[in-house]
Amino acid sequence: MKAYSRDLRLRALDALDLGRPRPEVIQRFGVSTATLTRWRRRQRETGSLAQSPRPGPPAVKTTGLQAALVSRLHEQPDATLEEHCQWWEATSGIRVSHATMSRAITRDLGWTRKKARTANLS
Repeated sequence: MKAYSRDLRLRALDALDLGRPRPEVIQRFGVSTATLTRWRRRQRETGSLAQSPRPGPPAVKTTGLQAALVSRLHEQPDATLEEHCQWWEATSGIRVSHATMSRAITRDLGWTRKKARTANLS
């Protein structure tokens, strides 16, 4: 799940500071009581509302994939996920799944998977 934006955190806590009832703030901003409590504690203890770092090591499989994909997508915009996976394996020596390649293309780079229309309209 994606972290809440810093702006939303600030607006929710500002609403509480202005005396808005907690149930109203929860409903208006779509967060839980526990989330508001956690944000307030983090603000008090650290002085910041920055999101917590995500646990775990950095991804090894996709290191360099996004940078290489930009030129690849411009050269081969109609290639299938399988073709992109095969290309990445040949380039880096690391096999990635269709799901990993799809995430790298759509979420990280913002490309859609629409293909060019074929001329066969018989």
